[in-house]
Formats: sequence, C-alpha cells, structure tokens
Amino acid sequence: MAFKPLHDRVLVRRVESDEKTKGGLIIPDSAKEKPAEGEIIAVGEGARKDSGELIAPGVKAGDRVLFGKWSGTEVTVDGEDLLIMKESDILGIIA
Repeated sequence: MAFKPLHDRVLVRRVESDEKTKGGLIIPDSAKEKPAEGEIIAVGEGARKDSGELIAPGVKAGDRVLFGKWSGTEVTVDGEDLLIMKESDILGIIA
C-alpha cells in the first residue's frame, strides 16, 4: 500500500458484522449499521508535544479496534473503502 497517515492518524478497514442475529434472523443491508470495529492498516509516526518530543502511537498495524460510531473520514485507497481517523477516536483494542 502506498498510503502512510501523518502524525497521530491511523488507517482502518471496517470489519463486517454478521448478517444474522443470534436467533437466526437475517438482517437486510438497509437495516444494518456500519460496524464500529476495524483492523488497523497503517499508523502515522505519532503526535508531538509542544516541546517537539514525539509521542509514540499506542496501536500498530494489525490491531483490531473499536471506534466511535461517527469517527473518522471515509477514503478510498487502492479501490478499497477505508477510514482515516485520529488515534484519540479509537476507544480500545480488542485482545
């Protein structure tokens, strides 16, 4: 991939949710919400303090994360729909 986020931004691929409920009902595309779970594809070098010192990011490529429902900006990279967001928009890493 030829895209590298700047500063404290990350590039995320959404992870698609199941098309069935636990009870076995099939959810149509029109009723699905966009998933708030994704996989980190690329990470910037990190934010900088006022002193210029670099703050290393807390996530790395390959991490599965949860993020806010309205987080990020949708972008298309190499024909794939991805999200770019600040690291602070990430709620947590899924272990």
